[in-house]
Amino acid sequence: MIKPKNIIIIGGNASGPSAAAKAKRTNPEAEVIMFEEGEFISTGTCEMPYVVSGDICCYKNLVLFTPERFFEEKGVKVYIRHRVEEIDRFERTLTVRNIEDNKLLKFSYDKLILATGSTARKLAWLPNDLENVFRFKTIRDLISIRTFIKEKGVKSAVIIGAGYIGLEMAEAFCKAGLSVTLVEKDSFPFPSSEVEIQHLMLEILKDNGVYFFGGISEMKPLTEGRCLKAFRIEGREVDADLVLVSAGFIPNTSLALKSKLELGRTGAIKVDNKLRTSDQHIYAAGDNIEVTEKVTGRPVYLPLATIAHAAGHIAGENAAGGNKFMKAVIKNTAVKVFDRSYASVGLTIQEALKGGFKAGAVHEVVPNLVKVMPQSEKVFGKIVYDMNSYKILGASFLGGREVTGYADLISSFIHTGTDLRTLGELYYNYTPPLSPFINLLSVLGRKVR
Repeated sequence: MIKPKNIIIIGGNASGPSAAAKAKRTNPEAEVIMFEEGEFISTGTCEMPYVVSGDICCYKNLVLFTPERFFEEKGVKVYIRHRVEEIDRFERTLTVRNIEDNKLLKFSYDKLILATGSTARKLAWLPNDLENVFRFKTIRDLISIRTFIKEKGVKSAVIIGAGYIGLEMAEAFCKAGLSVTLVEKDSFPFPSSEVEIQHLMLEILKDNGVYFFGGISEMKPLTEGRCLKAFRIEGREVDADLVLVSAGFIPNTSLALKSKLELGRTGAIKVDNKLRTSDQHIYAAGDNIEVTEKVTGRPVYLPLATIAHAAGHIAGENAAGGNKFMKAVIKNTAVKVFDRSYASVGLTIQEALKGGFKAGAVHEVVPNLVKVMPQSEKVFGKIVYDMNSYKILGASFLGGREVTGYADLISSFIHTGTDLRTLGELYYNYTPPLSPFINLLSVLGRKVR
């Protein structure tokens, strides 16, 4: 096999750097180039809420590499503030604009990797040019929000959308000393989670002073010049020194569409199990692609850092002449909301039923330690299973830090097709300050006997 000499990656965060570094390791003789439209590469965006809250002191701690250091350590040439505007698939060339001087440049490639990521969803009814309305996707967004809070003396924040980002930012703004209002079109916060979790999450928000408006179909922005002053919600006027839109993410496919690459039914780029697009010379990885979900076997859109990183490695190796395969993924997510932690893996009961399974569920609330221990607190667990085979389809947990361990165990059980009843037969660790005498998973496994 003739190894490619010129490998180019478009996108400098998450899957982009992992693809670039892996391509160079796989084929050290290749020239590997990475383009990034923004000013930062290889950033820890999942940690951004904790800079707003003050738990992490500075955004610079989240920038893992400069272009110079990435070249020194990885051997990859990096161009920041360079936007790829056109792909000529027949000539295998790129038209790239240097944003600093507005000049157009041409580059040739043997293999190309699209790592263009995702974009924060906009709201059609909310003007995009208001100076105090923000989205939260990039380090530049983080800097803008922190600067605005400091310079404008912000006292109140309205967050639109009560998903993962909305919940994390509600806590972050509270820690920063702001009065926080969280608005959601569904009746309860965290609408993608199990119903029991939604009710528990509402109590957590109330206990920590977050004002929640649920089931909101219409909210009227009240503006003054280029500043949004308040919202009228259900007849009430809610002050908004700062507004954060956290309405989810959409795949950044504009360049793929312009290049006439095939998209999947989720709206993300369609790839094969080697992460090749409909053009054999172009790969894609990260938040811009759809992946196969293991439980259902169907394509889904899952913009998660862990999946993006893994996909970047596979795309990078294959673009450099390797032969790696992207296997079906298991969704495994978590979020900390004030002093409570949530973790979810696989399908919820709603997703399982919608996916055509004859699905059932068991749930329980137990102490996470023996009751006599001073740190003991309640933890909620729910496992979804196939009522025909008893195979585990998914699970959700809300409690302390132990919940991510439960989720990781369930992820391995889903991967191996474990019977739910087996959980009641396993031997779990027990020591009073660290773990309960009877494990939550054991309790749930025995509930279906």
